[in-house]
Amino acid sequence: MPAPTGEKSDVVLLAAEPTKKKWQNWWLRTITTFMMIGTFFAILASGHIWVILMVVAIQTIVYKEVIQIAQVPAKERSMRWFKTMSWYFLVSTTYYLYGESIIYYFQQIILVDASLLPFATHHRFISFVLYVIGFVFFVMNLKKGFYKRQFTQFGWMHMALILIVVQSHFIVNNILEGLIWFVLPASLVICNDIFAYVCGFFWGRTQLIQLSPKKTVEGFVGAWICTLIFGFLWSSLLMRFNYMICPVKDLSMSAWSSITCEPKNPVFISVPWELSETWVSLGKYLVRVWLHKEITEVWIAPIQLHALVMACFASLIAPFGGFFASGVKRAFNIKDFGQSIPGHGGMTDRMDCQFLMGLFSYMYYQSFIKTFNLSVGAILATVINSLSVQDQLELLERFLTYFVNQGILDSSVLERCGSAALTETARNILP
Repeated sequence: MPAPTGEKSDVVLLAAEPTKKKWQNWWLRTITTFMMIGTFFAILASGHIWVILMVVAIQTIVYKEVIQIAQVPAKERSMRWFKTMSWYFLVSTTYYLYGESIIYYFQQIILVDASLLPFATHHRFISFVLYVIGFVFFVMNLKKGFYKRQFTQFGWMHMALILIVVQSHFIVNNILEGLIWFVLPASLVICNDIFAYVCGFFWGRTQLIQLSPKKTVEGFVGAWICTLIFGFLWSSLLMRFNYMICPVKDLSMSAWSSITCEPKNPVFISVPWELSETWVSLGKYLVRVWLHKEITEVWIAPIQLHALVMACFASLIAPFGGFFASGVKRAFNIKDFGQSIPGHGGMTDRMDCQFLMGLFSYMYYQSFIKTFNLSVGAILATVINSLSVQDQLELLERFLTYFVNQGILDSSVLERCGSAALTETARNILP
C-alpha cells in the first residue's frame, strides 16, 4: 500500500545513517547549537528588557514561518490582504497580552502617571476595538468563490495566535516573576533536545512515533534521565544568584547590576531531609573513604524538587509540541518550517517545544510555587485611585477597629478616632 502524501515509507534512523552524512550533520548541528546557547546567555546577561525583546522577536519569526504556509495558496488564488491582516492581528494581540502584563507587574508606576492611566484603565476596551476593526476588515474582503479558503486562512491565523503569541505572553510573565522561571524551563527543553539527539545518534534503534520518524525510544528515555540529573544540578546553581531569583522591579537591570532581594518565597531556602536507614547505610558505604563520617540528612531546597517535576514535563510531555509541529509539516508536505538555522531548519523547528513548556511553567508556578504578597505601594495605589476620600476614611476606621479587636491598639484609640471624628474630618477635607 503506498505511503500517504508527505510521508516516507523508508525512514532511516540516525544511528543507521551513512557514517559520513551522519557526522557532517552532527558537526553542523553542534556548531549552531553552541552558537545559539552562547547568544542566549549573552542576551540573558544583558538584562530583563533584552530577554523580553528576544522572546518577542522569536515569537514574531515563528508566527511568520507558520503563517507563511497559508500565504502560498493565498497568492496563488489572488486573495488580497491576507498578509496584511495576519500582521495586523499579530500587533493587536501582542498589544493586548503584553499590555496586560505591564499593567499587572508595574501598576504602581502606571496608575500614578497621568498620561498612561487612561490607557491602563481602558486597555481591554481599546484591545477589543482593535480586534473588531480587523474582524470587520476581514468580512469586507470576503470574495465570492473563495469563502471556504478565506475562512480556513482566518482559522489558521487564529490558531497561530493562540499557540504562539498567547503562550509567548506567559513566557514573558515568567521572566517578570524572576529570570529563573524562564531560564530553568527553557534550559530543560534545550537539554532534553540535545540528549535526545545524542542518545538517538549513538543508540537509537526503535522508532518512537510515526509523526517524527527519526525520534527513537532510546533517545526519548536517555534524554529523560539526563534531563532529570541536569534539572536538579542546574536549579541548585541558579538559585544562588539574586539576578535569577529576584522579581523584576527595574527593566534596566543587567547581570552586572547590584541586585539584592530578600527571598520571600521559601522555595529557595534549603531544608534538612532525614534519610532512611537504607540510604544512611548506602551513604556511609559510599563516602567513608573520603569523609569518614555518617550522613543522616541532606539539605535540599524545594526548587530542586520542583525542577524534577519540570524536567519530567520537558522530557515526557513537551516533546509532543514537537510532534504536533511534525504533524503540521507532514500535512503540508514540507521538511522544515524554514532554513534560518543551519542544521536545524527554521525557528519553529527549535521552539516548538518551548511554547508548551513556557505555558506549563507559568501554570505550575502560579499553582504550586508562587506566594502572593501584596506590597504597601500596590495597596496604596489601589486605595488612592479607586476610593473617594470619604471611602478612604471609612477604610481607616475599619482598620482601626480590626487592630483594636486583635489587641494591637487600645480601645481608647478607636474612641478618639471613631466614625464621628472621621466624619467630621471628612467634612473639613471635602469641598
